[in-house]
Amino acid sequence: MAALAGLRSLRRLGGLALFLSQLYVLSGRESTEIPSYVTKCPSNGLCSRLPPDCMTCNTNYSCVYGKPATFDCKVKPHVHCVDQNNHEQENFTINMTCQFCWQLATTDYVCTNSTNCMTVSCPRQRYNATCTVRDHIHCLGNRVFPKMLYCNWTGGYKWSTALALSITLGGFGADRFYLGQWREGLGKLFSFGGLGIWTLIDVLLIGVGYVGPADGSLYI
Repeated sequence: MAALAGLRSLRRLGGLALFLSQLYVLSGRESTEIPSYVTKCPSNGLCSRLPPDCMTCNTNYSCVYGKPATFDCKVKPHVHCVDQNNHEQENFTINMTCQFCWQLATTDYVCTNSTNCMTVSCPRQRYNATCTVRDHIHCLGNRVFPKMLYCNWTGGYKWSTALALSITLGGFGADRFYLGQWREGLGKLFSFGGLGIWTLIDVLLIGVGYVGPADGSLYI
């Protein structure tokens, strides 16, 4: 009986050891998962050139607007970078201009475009855009922000093509057809360009850019 009880205890200890070993393996797998931001971080590049998603910085909001500022930063886990001497480092500083992200120049961020507003109108129409700062630019505040922008998109229509059609085939409404203005094009076609008067007017209007594509876009 004593031997049987000892055998049962040994089996229980073996089961407990197996459970603990599996738990250790599972916890180890979770800890070795690579964060999603690592794909944006170049390996063994200069720490000062890393994208902002790859580092954590002590933001100094008391800096003077428009003046150079220095911030102490540290790379995030699983990110490897080097200094100017090719030595790996974790703590470093970055230099930037003291300004919020929405105050950056238009070349420093990318915004969504809108094809639902007219580019030629008075007053000029605007639309709500979502803008994202480029990876190599450092700034204060949110890197994704809303902004009101002027309608400034193109449907692929060329001003030179529209003007050439207006001069050569404007009497048949070819210029209006090209710009997507089918009603005006049919009107010119069946009236022989308004007996030539409408044709001359359209040459002037297209030449100065007053008449544009029907979809409200800009010429290219």
